[in-house]
Amino acid sequence: MRRPFANINNQDEEDEINLTPMLDVVFIMLIFFIVTASFVKEKGIDVNRPDNDEEVLVENEGNILLRIDATNRIWLDGRQIDERAVRANIERLHAENPEGAVIVMPDNESATATLIAVMDASRQARVYNISIASGK
Repeated sequence: MRRPFANINNQDEEDEINLTPMLDVVFIMLIFFIVTASFVKEKGIDVNRPDNDEEVLVENEGNILLRIDATNRIWLDGRQIDERAVRANIERLHAENPEGAVIVMPDNESATATLIAVMDASRQARVYNISIASGK
């Protein structure tokens, strides 16, 4: 008569867990996730900042210098102008000196929306050479 469990000691030596298929699946999943992952590039603008911490003096030879104070008032040549009049003033001054650039000096406490409005008005006046200076 044959015993069903006679070779139990030999069977333990022969049976082992084969991890190769599991590793294959893990590597295939890894490759799948790497290929299907979307690499998001954040949108933004490149800002060229001076290398040193020295103050850069703004030369006012034909440049249009606009200042934005902490209360979001816009100043041009020492006088306050309305946000709606920025485009007309830039067009007038740019007609006098077409080589001049627009330099905006916002205060650190001013709103970004005011700065963007001034830059948009400059672009609407067909002046695309716009610089932003530190407003201290």
